[in-house]
Amino acid sequence: MKKTSKFELLAPAGDFPSLKAAIDAGADAIYFGLQDFNMRDSAKNFKISDLKEINKICNKDGKKIKKYLTLNIIIYDEELKKIEDIIKKVKGNIDAIICWDLSVIRLCKKYKIPFHISTQASISNSSSAEFYKKLGAERAVLARELNLKQIKKISKILPVECFIHGAMCVSISGRCFTSQFLQCKSANRGQCTHPCRRVYTIKDEDGYELKLENNRVMSAKDLCTLPFIEQLKKAGISSFKIEGRSRNPEYVYSVTKVYRKALDKKLSKQEIDESLKELEKVYHRGFSSGFYIKMPTADDFSDSKTGEQKETKQFIGKIEKYWPNLGVGAIKILAGKLKIGDEIYIIGNKTGLLKVKVESMEIANKKIEEVSAGKEVGIKLPLCRIGDEVYLIKEKS
Repeated sequence: MKKTSKFELLAPAGDFPSLKAAIDAGADAIYFGLQDFNMRDSAKNFKISDLKEINKICNKDGKKIKKYLTLNIIIYDEELKKIEDIIKKVKGNIDAIICWDLSVIRLCKKYKIPFHISTQASISNSSSAEFYKKLGAERAVLARELNLKQIKKISKILPVECFIHGAMCVSISGRCFTSQFLQCKSANRGQCTHPCRRVYTIKDEDGYELKLENNRVMSAKDLCTLPFIEQLKKAGISSFKIEGRSRNPEYVYSVTKVYRKALDKKLSKQEIDESLKELEKVYHRGFSSGFYIKMPTADDFSDSKTGEQKETKQFIGKIEKYWPNLGVGAIKILAGKLKIGDEIYIIGNKTGLLKVKVESMEIANKKIEEVSAGKEVGIKLPLCRIGDEVYLIKEKS
């Protein structure tokens, strides 16, 4: 029997493929949003009617994956009835609600649903932690602006959850108003348009421009705690959280798998180096230690235009047929080419994410080396489903 880690690994689920990928990679818990009232409006998110299927996936094969629902935006008067209806409907289908608006906290208490305080509350000291504990909070997702010593002190008040990997906001714990000012899209309503990731030019009143070494002056690098994960383990953190409800299934799978291994055992330097290479393959803007070890400097800002990931994926087709007794699938090639030795992703709602190296291909019982758009080709594949999408994995140029 596999030894259970004392640390919870919490992974993001923006849609069903990412949900399945998180569980397959070893997550203990997932957090997700509905199509209303969460901080990732741009993610696909889920409907209340999806909760039955979410529970089925999380409880499959004897697993007990915990499910946390994010209701962590600000709430207006005219929305109180709708938010109460949602909370009534999700009761019994989730393990806790992540929130910070006191109206949502009141409703969680009314319907006896456990709640965790969102990082949006910026809990950064023991007094604040005591306040939310007295309100009935079971956990606090701490402000991102804390170091390890500060976290350890707060963790003695109530269980704490901290981010360990993923995008960082230039604003205090994500409470940014830039999208609101520029485009009337409130980040605090889940509608961030990511203006911090753009190129900016500084001009004076006479029209002279200031040339900057990095004109992405607000774009923070991604958090990566893997090199000092052992220090985080000693800081009193109960739940280790991966950011990324808007990111793709291969990101969720790769990052979750790397941190699963790191939480279950102490990694050697070689293992850390190998794991960092895996993290570099999926989307990131460069890596930073955030506030955990030291205060961020100019080196913690990214000048990345499209991300610094080593790999990208290109859509090439869909699964047309699958014969489980043979372990063979038929892929309809809709774009590009596929050849022997290529690696592909197969992504689907029930399949999650599969990574496969193409060892052989056949058309009409004849072995081939390469196939192009418009053809249907047979390939040995693990269990997948008709309609699953197929992507060619490529090195980023």
